[in-house]
This record gives sequence, structure tokens and C-alpha cells, in this order.
Amino acid sequence: MRKLLLVGLSVGLLVVCSGCLSLSRSEREDLRVIREAGFSRTEAGVKSPLLAALLNLLPGIGNFYLSAGTDEGEMVFVGVMNLLTWPVSILWGVPEAAIDANNINKRETVYHFMRTERGREQIRDALEGRKKWEKRE
Repeated sequence: MRKLLLVGLSVGLLVVCSGCLSLSRSEREDLRVIREAGFSRTEAGVKSPLLAALLNLLPGIGNFYLSAGTDEGEMVFVGVMNLLTWPVSILWGVPEAAIDANNINKRETVYHFMRTERGREQIRDALEGRKKWEKRE
């Protein structure tokens, strides 16, 4: 019985850890451009990493918080998996929620600066201002 529990927890850990959000190559490149323009990588802070981590002390609640109001529907699945593997899920759920919140903020920043007219204007103006400043030196 004990071996079966360990195997189940190991599989749960593998499934939940594979749920961490990552950024695509184009999103990472867009973040580089945003940073070069002088903006923060997480300019659009829609989710609090600290709050997500603290909420994940309760089984999966932090993941449900991350899915609310975003396009990150897989966070519901990760939250359910954290709930099913609680209390052990606290070990990976707390840092995972903080990391995922940061990545959601980065995605929202990319969306704002690269997909909205106002954001593209801000990037264009910042880069043009930097070029003018460099010519003065």
C-alpha cells in the first residue's frame, strides 16, 4: 500500500510540475524588445505572485486564482491535481503558483505592448526617443 501511495504521489508530482506555464520563443523575443525600450518585463501585473503562492497553501486555490480572468484554463486542471495530492502538493504548488503568476504577467505585458495599438505606440516612441538620445552622445 505504501509503495502504491508513493507511485501515485510521484505521478501526481510529474503531472502537476508539467503544468507550469512557460513562454514561447516569440514571447521571450518580444520581452527583450520591451526591455530594450525601457519597460519592465512585467509591466502588466495582473496577477500577484505572492498572493498566488500564499493561496496555494490551500489545495489548488492559488491555481484557481491564476485561471480567473485569464486565458490560462489549464490552471484549473493543475488546481484539481494539487487538491488531489494535498498536503504534499504544497511542496511544489506554492513555488509553481508564484512562477506561473510571473509568466502570466509577462504574457499580458507582451500582449499589451505588441498586440494593442497603444502599446505599439509606446514601444515605438520609447525606441525613437532612445535613438535620438544616443545620437546626442
